[in-house]
Amino acid sequence: MLNKLMLVCGKPATGKSVSLRNMADNTKVLYLCTEAGKALPFKAKFIQKVVTDPYQLIGENGYIAQAAANPDKIDTVVIDSITYLMSMFEQMYVNTSSDTRKAWGEYANYFKKLMLTEIPKLQESQKVIITAHTADIYNERELALETLVKLKGSVMNEGVESYFTNIVSTKRVPLSALNGYENKYLNITEDDKIEGFKYVFQTRLTADTVNERIRQPFNMWSRAETYIDNDLNYVIERLEEYYK
Repeated sequence: MLNKLMLVCGKPATGKSVSLRNMADNTKVLYLCTEAGKALPFKAKFIQKVVTDPYQLIGENGYIAQAAANPDKIDTVVIDSITYLMSMFEQMYVNTSSDTRKAWGEYANYFKKLMLTEIPKLQESQKVIITAHTADIYNERELALETLVKLKGSVMNEGVESYFTNIVSTKRVPLSALNGYENKYLNITEDDKIEGFKYVFQTRLTADTVNERIRQPFNMWSRAETYIDNDLNYVIERLEEYYK
């Protein structure tokens, strides 16, 4: 199952949710929205659930357990986004606690349970897509600006990205920066040409992005495929080919 665990991260408004658009007709996608019921930016036949409490995801009757028990009805689980999910936990269970030290421990334990206990319950055939917002953080020890998924407490110290082997980043890139990266997954449309930029996935690190936490299984994407359309179907297709 973990071979099909994907993290889609990036700055706000760079195409994380819209990267699901070509899966819109898949009625077996369980879409878990944690962002105050934010509507998808396209029409979809997903099984859509609005998460109003983080504990709806975990436990015997949680959404993850329900998906694991019904692989014939659910082939993909999307958590959009882990950033807002953990912010919700903070607001509901940390900020209201009389013992904030204990509550921050529960915050970390919740995240670890989700990633290490609940998600592994899913069947090998099921895919998991988690979106997250990134932020630029100055690393005083390395004297460098890092781009990473910013959560809090010990989760931040461990790094959200450490739980994933497949991480793509959403970007808005000038067309001139895409020269030399021509590949079958990168399609420049007329609208892209008019606007002068394209929303893409970045699949590999470059000299300009060495302080980001993009990650791929060894050589899953070629150097020419560093930038591809922000279409999760392409990532799923390549993962299935890679692990076949």
